[in-house]
Amino acid sequence: MQQTAFTVRKYDLWLLGVTSILVALLMVIAFRFAPVDTQEQRIQNLFYSFESVDDAPFATEHHWLAIPNPVNLGMREAPTWFRFTIAPSNGPIRYLLEVKYPLLDTITVAFYASDTQQLINEFEAGDAQAFAHRPILHESLLFPVPDHESELTVIIKVQSAGTTRLPLRLWKKTEFIEYTSKHNLLMGLFFGFLAAMGISNLFFFFTTQNRTFFIYSGYVFSLMLTLMSVKGLAYAHIWPEWVWFQERAVGIFANAAIMCAVIFSSWLLNVKHYNRRLALILKAFGWVFLANIFISLVLPYAYLIKLFFVLLSIAVVVTFSIGIWLAIKGVVIARYYAFAWSILLLSGLLASLDNLQLISINIQSNYLLMLGGAVETLLLALALAISYNLNRKEMLDAQEVAIAQEKSALNAKEQLLAVQEQYQNELEYKVQERTLELEVALRELSEANRELEKLNTIDSLTNIKNRRHFDKRLIAEGRRSRREQTPLSIIMADIDHFKKINDKYGHAAGDACIKHVASLLKEAVRRPTDDVCRYGGEEFAIILPNTDSEGASNVAELMRQTVESSPVLVDDSTIRMSLSVGIATAIVTAEEQELTMLKEADRMLYAAKQDGRNNVKIMDLSGSE
Repeated sequence: MQQTAFTVRKYDLWLLGVTSILVALLMVIAFRFAPVDTQEQRIQNLFYSFESVDDAPFATEHHWLAIPNPVNLGMREAPTWFRFTIAPSNGPIRYLLEVKYPLLDTITVAFYASDTQQLINEFEAGDAQAFAHRPILHESLLFPVPDHESELTVIIKVQSAGTTRLPLRLWKKTEFIEYTSKHNLLMGLFFGFLAAMGISNLFFFFTTQNRTFFIYSGYVFSLMLTLMSVKGLAYAHIWPEWVWFQERAVGIFANAAIMCAVIFSSWLLNVKHYNRRLALILKAFGWVFLANIFISLVLPYAYLIKLFFVLLSIAVVVTFSIGIWLAIKGVVIARYYAFAWSILLLSGLLASLDNLQLISINIQSNYLLMLGGAVETLLLALALAISYNLNRKEMLDAQEVAIAQEKSALNAKEQLLAVQEQYQNELEYKVQERTLELEVALRELSEANRELEKLNTIDSLTNIKNRRHFDKRLIAEGRRSRREQTPLSIIMADIDHFKKINDKYGHAAGDACIKHVASLLKEAVRRPTDDVCRYGGEEFAIILPNTDSEGASNVAELMRQTVESSPVLVDDSTIRMSLSVGIATAIVTAEEQELTMLKEADRMLYAAKQDGRNNVKIMDLSGSE
């Protein structure tokens, strides 16, 4: 036991020493080669608009809003326009405009002369088109600024299924060349380090046949490809012509990295030994992220990235909590594991606080994340090596005892497995039996509910839709008209002198007349979306979606003429009828405006009655009566 405690203390010293040296080295590299860019400060008069400015970018009616650089509008699939000005260049200085977010689907940059408002040049880029079509073949979205003696107005149109981010930088060409040299060195060191870690652990797997080395190697390679995809390096150098794959690369490799991380955590910490249920939870997470890899091939990026972040948040909380729990229980390797993840989470927290401008760090947030990722990768590799060494020693110490106890343990294990299998089979049978009974009951209940719902919306006399159905359908079509900005027409029709018909021929004849008119009105509409409903008594209501006032008037006039020319025969008596019709038409623009339209249609019906009956009155709420 003393030897074990001494060994653990030795590993602790190694861990702290390696961490301190690595953090110091990477901080020196990051501060030396990746200082905070001042090029963003050259673009200050930045505005944005959600209104289209393609036809007239300088029109005064456009509503532009000021926004600081860099821009982050969150998830937005609709296009967004941005505008800023560039001061006249002095002498032979050449400028480059960089958008430091290569994951935008489509971006159009247009340069205008501010004094003449003439288009000078226009460029298109984004990962929705082949890499070779970019104006400058670079991993960032890079655009040459035209030579100009006067002020330039820049109009940028951005549309992306993911986050609408626009970190703008205005470079002098000489500055950009110097920056690129340092930046490429830093990227080479970082990704070279990840590649070396992945390859070395892959070799360890081949020599030791320990699957944990293999899954850790998969995590490192997936993390490396994810970061290369996010930074545009993979699209620039690995698959520049695979536009379809580029749109899904982040989702594929990010899910693969988290899948490998979850499985690696379960195997490294030997969670199954301490809690089988937690081990099953981690295994389920692995399967979920594996399924997400295939889902990312078909699911649009806007939905995929939201689903991924939700699952990622849950998985990180669960795995980190398990590591802390095992560390508290005294599991040595869990201490190193939790420490490694703490470094990455701390770097992520600092980067988030810096992006939210709650703190100020003299290093870019993406380099801070790379720093945390590099330290976390190395510490996890160290923890894996320590775990392998500890397990090997424990295995050698326990081998002699294990041989002596093997026979009794095998017998006990077989008995336990038999009992578990029997219990599992009985439980599965009972669950299947109860599930089948529940499914049958739910299916019968669902069918009964559907039938009841159908009966509740049918008028028992005319077999057309009733007032209840009309009220629901009116609200739904009002919302559709408001959403799609299409005209909606409501027709209110009433049988003229119906009380006289009842008094003269009786209520049975009156019912026959109502049924006859209902069938005529139903035949008069042609589209399946048109709805004829009995509103009450001898009154009918018709909903005509996507129908203007002229179309509604034609339908109403057809109904009126059809009823007038189609008498009904009741008990050898020929009863002739006529209709008075009121119409209201509008494009719904406000909440509950459809109820106002219903009142207007009823008012028009009353006007038709006052005007001698057997006629049509219409009110176009966007025009005149």
